[in-house]
Amino acid sequence: MPMSQSFKDRLFPVLETITGHYRTPFHIYDEAGIRKTGSSLKAAFAGIDRFREYYAVKALPNPRILAIMKDMGFGFDCSSIAELRLSRQIGGRGEDIMYTSNNTSLEEFLEAANDGGSVLNLDDISLIAKVPEMQELICFRYNPGPRRTGNGIIGNPVESKYGVSHDQILDAYRQAQARGAKRFGIHTMLASNELNYTYMVQTADMLLELIAEISAELGIAFEFINIGGGLGIPYQPGAAELDLITMGKAITAHFKSFRQVHDYEPALFMESGRYITGPHGVLVTKAINRKDIYRTYIGVDASMSALMRPGMYGAYHHIEVLGKETATEQEIVDVVGSLCENNDKFAVQRELPKIVDGDILIIQDTGAHGSAMGFNYNGNLRPKELLLGEDGKVELIRRAEQVEDYFATLRFEPDLLSL
Repeated sequence: MPMSQSFKDRLFPVLETITGHYRTPFHIYDEAGIRKTGSSLKAAFAGIDRFREYYAVKALPNPRILAIMKDMGFGFDCSSIAELRLSRQIGGRGEDIMYTSNNTSLEEFLEAANDGGSVLNLDDISLIAKVPEMQELICFRYNPGPRRTGNGIIGNPVESKYGVSHDQILDAYRQAQARGAKRFGIHTMLASNELNYTYMVQTADMLLELIAEISAELGIAFEFINIGGGLGIPYQPGAAELDLITMGKAITAHFKSFRQVHDYEPALFMESGRYITGPHGVLVTKAINRKDIYRTYIGVDASMSALMRPGMYGAYHHIEVLGKETATEQEIVDVVGSLCENNDKFAVQRELPKIVDGDILIIQDTGAHGSAMGFNYNGNLRPKELLLGEDGKVELIRRAEQVEDYFATLRFEPDLLSL
């Protein structure tokens, strides 16, 4: 969705000053907006005995952002050694961290167990035997297969590489028990960027029904269900937002019904990333070229290495031109970067105000899977990240990559194997 009016009111009047100081391109994030969304999420599930968001570190892996999450009482969902270490750098320990892995190596298992450990969320029944030392608290990622449908991003669960199948799930917990696990949770994630709240309610209900079945068979109680991430944001202007309040009420009602039947209520966990930070970040870039051939192309000083979603998914990101928000003169253009790839485009045949060199473009909803998905094709370097604090100050929270960084992995001790 277009950036919040509050974010715009605080950013746009000072954006020329910010670009003059930091230079484009850069991502800038809104601390006030992030905190407001986090508070709304907690309020929506306040009726459940224990609710916790485990922020998906992959969405925006920056220590300054993760510190905000910790301050809000959130945990961290990690899926790599780097994400584990980032989370621990800002104080995440033990059950503050959910390690959701797939095709997990021994090195990753050992790292997940280090420094206070983490909640181990296993993706496959074969991993039970590969865990060096079974933890007391264990979780499995469940894939219901043909019992559910996914959505456009994640797709059909039958075709998904993730999770333990329905036919394996009971035996997975039985095997974990046999290796010494004594506390249990269950996780699933079936959709991404989902705006239909009823899908998430159905997911919670599916897991509640499943833990009742497993508990009856194995005599275990579940400490939590984790419905994953996937809460969506409306990238297109005018699109309906996720009805978080109604979703919260419906899921809470299902939890209370479960309590009436089973005399206990598990905790509810989720791992939203996009929903928490996505709308609260923008990519600020400058127009540096105009090309008029069969189409009109507006060249900017950022490339898809700073935001690959449009090129990778054909995703829409709303764009505004600073100072021309109400301009009546419009034209149809493609907004493009400099990579040697024709899909290096932020917008295709988009109606925008007439743009000239030097204009500042604000590409919106980049607070999740923007900088995080950056890459270095063509030797392109990822831009800096800034934070607009609640106090109105702007803080550099990641410097821009430099050419020296690109060459860093080419500096190493010789290692020649003669065969």
